Amino acid sequence: MSFVSRITRLPRPFEPDLGEEARAAAPWASGDVAALLAGAGGSSPYLNGLIRKETGWLEGALADPEGAVETLLAGLEATGEGIESALRQGKRRVALLTALADLAGVWPLEMVTGTLTRFADLSVRLALQAAIAREIRRGKLPGATEDDIASAGGMVVLAMGKMGAFELNYSSDIDLICLFDQDRFERDDFHEARSAFVRATRKMSATLSDLTGEGYVFRTDLRLRPDPAVTPVCIAMEAGERYYESLGRAWERAAYIKARPCAGDIGAGERFLDTLRPFVWRRHLDYAAIQDAHDMRLRYRDKKGHGPITLPGHDMKLGRGGIREIEFFTQTRQIIAGGRDPELRVRGTVDGLRVLTETGWVPGEVTGKLADHYRAHREIEHRVQMVNDAQTHLLPANDAGFERLAALTGRERGELESDIRARLEEVHELTEGFFAPDSRDSAPCEVPEALETSPLVARWTSYPALRSGRATEIFKRLKPEILSRLARAAKPEEALTAFDGFLAGLPAGVQLFSLFEANPQLIDLLVDIVATSPDLARHLSRNSAVFDAVIGGDFFSPWPGPAALTAELTEILSREEDYERRLDMARRWAREWHFRAGVHLLRGLTETEEAGQHYADLAEAALAAVFPVVQEEFARKHGAPPGRGAVVVGMGSLGARRLHALSDLDLIVIYDPAGVEASEGRRPLPARQYYARLTQALITAMTAPMAEGKLYEVDMRLRPSGNQGPVATSLSSFTEYQRKQAWVWEHLALTRARVVAGPAALAGEVEALRAEILAAPPPRDKVLGELAGMRARIAAAKGQGDPWDPKLGRGRMQDIELLAQAGALLSGQAPRRTARGLTAAAREGWLEKAGADHLAATYRLCWSLQIGARLITEGALDPETVGAGGCTFLTRLTGTKSAAEMRTKLAEMTTRAAEIIDAALPEVKP
Repeated sequence: MSFVSRITRLPRPFEPDLGEEARAAAPWASGDVAALLAGAGGSSPYLNGLIRKETGWLEGALADPEGAVETLLAGLEATGEGIESALRQGKRRVALLTALADLAGVWPLEMVTGTLTRFADLSVRLALQAAIAREIRRGKLPGATEDDIASAGGMVVLAMGKMGAFELNYSSDIDLICLFDQDRFERDDFHEARSAFVRATRKMSATLSDLTGEGYVFRTDLRLRPDPAVTPVCIAMEAGERYYESLGRAWERAAYIKARPCAGDIGAGERFLDTLRPFVWRRHLDYAAIQDAHDMRLRYRDKKGHGPITLPGHDMKLGRGGIREIEFFTQTRQIIAGGRDPELRVRGTVDGLRVLTETGWVPGEVTGKLADHYRAHREIEHRVQMVNDAQTHLLPANDAGFERLAALTGRERGELESDIRARLEEVHELTEGFFAPDSRDSAPCEVPEALETSPLVARWTSYPALRSGRATEIFKRLKPEILSRLARAAKPEEALTAFDGFLAGLPAGVQLFSLFEANPQLIDLLVDIVATSPDLARHLSRNSAVFDAVIGGDFFSPWPGPAALTAELTEILSREEDYERRLDMARRWAREWHFRAGVHLLRGLTETEEAGQHYADLAEAALAAVFPVVQEEFARKHGAPPGRGAVVVGMGSLGARRLHALSDLDLIVIYDPAGVEASEGRRPLPARQYYARLTQALITAMTAPMAEGKLYEVDMRLRPSGNQGPVATSLSSFTEYQRKQAWVWEHLALTRARVVAGPAALAGEVEALRAEILAAPPPRDKVLGELAGMRARIAAAKGQGDPWDPKLGRGRMQDIELLAQAGALLSGQAPRRTARGLTAAAREGWLEKAGADHLAATYRLCWSLQIGARLITEGALDPETVGAGGCTFLTRLTGTKSAAEMRTKLAEMTTRAAEIIDAALPEVKP
């Protein structure tokens, strides 16, 4: 069927078949223009007029409409004088051919709107260049020459709204913001340059929007610029930046999702948009944007009306279930999460819906339906506008109008009306609950009077988090549910006190309360945390953004492991150029993953052994991703690392992959200059000094308190010669020291060493060296004798320790770890884990198997208590102060029924463990 036949018969589906076979079955062909008049033109006076006016051109264009558009755009590029007339003729032709291609079903929606937008881009660019050329030739733009016309002398036009997203419709206004780069001009020339740009902007706008005998090109709206009532039509970028930093509003953030430079100095425009990134894309999940969007929708409703769906005169854009609801749904979700997830920073509505599903924020079933409805709505909007080239979004108000609309869609009127109504109703249903969470039905919460009338609750209104009216309003809706859930805690008054501590430390409330309102399941999580650990609750009040991670979609997914964690953090850090910003991002990332590991342990999703590995994985990933960033920054000044580089070796618990929430990191740094004496850079350093200072830079990067806190505390005392030795050790010195000078305790420590960051080749050599040294252990008597002496010295220095301390004391974690390290060293195999070291000792015969089994069981008990205690309190463990929730948590981890039983079991098992260790080691003489 020919193109003309398709237009004449209008067999128009809502979803065009875009496959190659469909195109071949209905090829474009030149044809009878009279038939077009009878078909498309007969239902549209506007298209009728265009067909009559462009008959000659149209006959040739129909053979290859896509090529005709490209030829037309290229011809306009070469236009000199008479640009006003050429653009108007071009607009007629592009609009006509696009409309016919749309009606024929051979161009999809994206090509229709994209073609119209490409023509708009070209029109703005040519109109701007003509206006700027006039100013330059008159000598009104300081310092500018003919060579500056292409870049508009430093001026840029930002396409906003549908033009920015390549979504223009047939009768769209184009929303533009005009800016200029003030840095291109001397201070004394600023006002003269600004005046020239203002004149050029007005001339550009007139070229596009003035109605002449040939019509107009585009109606142009410049009112989206900052404070349009008092600012000129073209403003300096610096002034724009100041405005958005201090006064920018929610609707302006949403508008900049679609913004893009379309004409003038494109590079300057991109730089300007980059400076606005923190304004548009907040670092944390921005659920307060839901209320902002809801408020904007309500204002539109008040202005445009938003009653029940009655098709005659219904507004397809702003009415109930219309285009704007889909756009708001998409943009608001992008604003909420786009600061965390750059993949969401796309301009198009359909693209935005697609990415929301790909990144796990909205189910595919929802976005698929909304994208389908969006396409259908836009096509109805186009056909309404085709009738008379009117900037309208209203459905016809009478029967004749609906008959004409049905003819333009190729459908029966009844079928069309039924389809439109169903789509409008489903869009409204899908989006309304998201925008108005307070309107959702919920059962009334029963709040005990003791909590409702508590003095703690009475003082909440004085807290910083509730100092704004908006925060108070949201919290008022949340308060009954929070109190109801606190009432279900094991000890409600205790949980209320802990929640009070959380709320008192919260510096601001709008974002977090909005997050809770949109995700009520987080209230349960918060109550679990405050009822279990007041210390953790207070930490959360200072770092409430970690709740963002729970909404990410994979919070409760299986643990990814160190390689995936390293890759994720590396990718996050690569997005930033500023060094301090990278370090802050690493801190924020680590805090969120620590929170995840802690919540999984708190809720019984992981066992204590798993959780210890998870915390170690985080530390390893942080070091592996941050160390290259530190080296890159250090190399800016001092050049690349001389020789083969350096590796970071995890010692102690990090090497053994067993950390808890508050663990320090025991590290050593080993480098290999490979005969290179110094670095090459702006300020070269000798190799030894280079690596010493690089190590100090790494320590600072990990430990410095920044806006997002610290990453980890670092302990370097396990390096050769301890605090007396250099902070970084060359591979040759390390080899020599370990072979000839190391103490037994240093070989014991080496049993748990593991390279966690640095080049793979050097890491392999360090691991091979470790294996070689530990394969030839000292005599057993020497090792066990030294161990007995070490144990005696520790006991003399530390005493018997606190009865609730699982780490220090006879028969407790440190005591068992030392014996296990001796087993690992004497085996010649050097396993890193404590249980394997104990097994090796039993296999070697100097520790009974039953004793090794008891030590392993005791160690598991102590570790369970240790990792649990460090999650819920920073100080010494005291069951009296951690509360009922904390005690319940610890008894679950340790397999006991009460605090008393837990203490008894700990004392009995560690006492027996101490006796086993005493029997395995030689007696220490006083």
